[in-house]
Amino acid sequence: MNAPLTHRTVLLREAVEALAVKPCGVYVDATFGRGGHSRAILERLGSDGRLLALDRDPQAIAEARQIEDRRFTAAHRPFAELAAAAREAGFMAVDGVLLDVGVSSPQLDDGARGFSFRFDAPLDMRMDTTQGETAASFLATADVEKLTEVIRNYGEERFALKIAKKIVAARRERPCATTLQLAALVREAVRTHEPGQDPATRTFQALRIHVNQELDQLTLALPQAMDALKVGGRLVVISFHSLEDRIVKRFMRAQSSDNLPKHLPLRSAELPPPLLRLVGKPVKASAEEAADNPRARSAVMRVAERLADGAARRAA
Repeated sequence: MNAPLTHRTVLLREAVEALAVKPCGVYVDATFGRGGHSRAILERLGSDGRLLALDRDPQAIAEARQIEDRRFTAAHRPFAELAAAAREAGFMAVDGVLLDVGVSSPQLDDGARGFSFRFDAPLDMRMDTTQGETAASFLATADVEKLTEVIRNYGEERFALKIAKKIVAARRERPCATTLQLAALVREAVRTHEPGQDPATRTFQALRIHVNQELDQLTLALPQAMDALKVGGRLVVISFHSLEDRIVKRFMRAQSSDNLPKHLPLRSAELPPPLLRLVGKPVKASAEEAADNPRARSAVMRVAERLADGAARRAA
């Protein structure tokens, strides 16, 4: 039997405080999950405030639609469609956008979803189970070169080639269709691994990222979130591994005055106007939260504030 489905929202207090919620503000929780952040935002909103929640997971949206609150709207969309979802909800400009990216605890803990090798289940791994290619379908057709590319790039796995060859050789006799089959193949290919980490961990991460196009989704979502913000609005992003955080860090820096040339003889009119101001330093879970919820250990939160185009510079 699967473990009970629970979800402890990571950096709950820190994220909501970073949004600087105004009672009459308009906000987007672009990753509803099981609603921890959304419910905390609603608690701070006044009667004229509004909140739009997005999620690509049908189970998450079913949970969201249990919230009966006229200030709240839920949409079954990935955050890469944030701009379209905001327009449909009548949100022309917002005071804050929150992105809590990556896989959620309920997705990992529901064995039937195929995200975890702790359960024997079909290799699905789709966050949106209504569309797209499953992990099993990808493994059944991808060649060694493509498998190696995905496992190396998204799993940062140094044994990617050996794993890819093992998968392709094994499927000649039997398709790799379940989580335990895949985990066993990876363990046969990887004889050394990090202490405390299962050899299959990186491969499962890589396949999940590929199947859900997670990094592409994030790359598409960030400029949409920035463009949706009012001047003074906050963009808050929580990521859980280095690939995600790198994208967020580079985007925020590229759009902020931290990216302006500091030693070149340029006139102010020649400088690209910064659109974001970085707010504080990256935030990580406290020791207490990490001890209580091990999945919080890798979380990194970055915050930026929307500037008027060319009208302000980051405070020294």
